[in-house]
Amino acid sequence: MGTLTDILSLAKKRAEDLNLPYAGALTPAEAHQVWQLAPGARLVDVRTRAEWDWVGRIPDSVEIEWMSYPGNQPNASFLAELKHQVDPEALVMFICRSGARSNNAARVAAENGYTESYNVLEGFEGDKDANGHRNRIGGWRKAGLPWHQG
Repeated sequence: MGTLTDILSLAKKRAEDLNLPYAGALTPAEAHQVWQLAPGARLVDVRTRAEWDWVGRIPDSVEIEWMSYPGNQPNASFLAELKHQVDPEALVMFICRSGARSNNAARVAAENGYTESYNVLEGFEGDKDANGHRNRIGGWRKAGLPWHQG
């Protein structure tokens, strides 16, 4: 386990290497460490209500849908909900199923004054394995981090 400064420096370097427009990219384990070490840091879960209910929830995370379920329509009030629940001065980490929606959320947040926006790579469930199953390659759950059934 590194220091908060070490973890954030690595996350910022990843973002630079990947040409990302937000502060950094964290692995699930790093995001969990940052959440423990940084006062006021917030983890925003941008999955759908169905995913929270059926797949699992991360205790104490802020839940704001990026896309609605059913219908898969963009959440028009995403930014308003974010501003209502998370201080723009806070270090904020976004997580989804596998890292794609959270990448978009981190981009939008950064464009709207959240200068310490981070994406959690791999997401909650990680990528699909050769058999098309998640939770075997990467992700918050595979890393053994706190979660509970919805």
